[in-house]
Amino acid sequence: MIISVDPAAARPPYEQVKQQIEALIRRGELAQGTRLPTVRQLAGDLGLAVNTVARAYKELEAGQLVETRGRNGTFVLASRSQVDDEETLAAATVFARAARRAGLSVAEATRVLQKAW
Repeated sequence: MIISVDPAAARPPYEQVKQQIEALIRRGELAQGTRLPTVRQLAGDLGLAVNTVARAYKELEAGQLVETRGRNGTFVLASRSQVDDEETLAAATVFARAARRAGLSVAEATRVLQKAW
């Protein structure tokens, strides 16, 4: 995993780390189940404070991209596109059920969706 931090950049270092790891996950370069370096190790590699990397990991976890398993480490959950696909499918299922209950045809429901879009 290759990550770099530009101390002169407008974005804070934790956000640079977060965005780079997120990009690696989205591109599939960090596959589901991949163990990330420890906070201490990555902080040392990048010359950052441990709390800086910890905040990046915490935000990735809040975004459901990684999961921290205590002393076992931090692991990639799924790519953001996989999470987005699952969330979109769940929302579409709710919409389809509501449209059926309202007696709409697929064409009518599609028109409603297009209006909302």
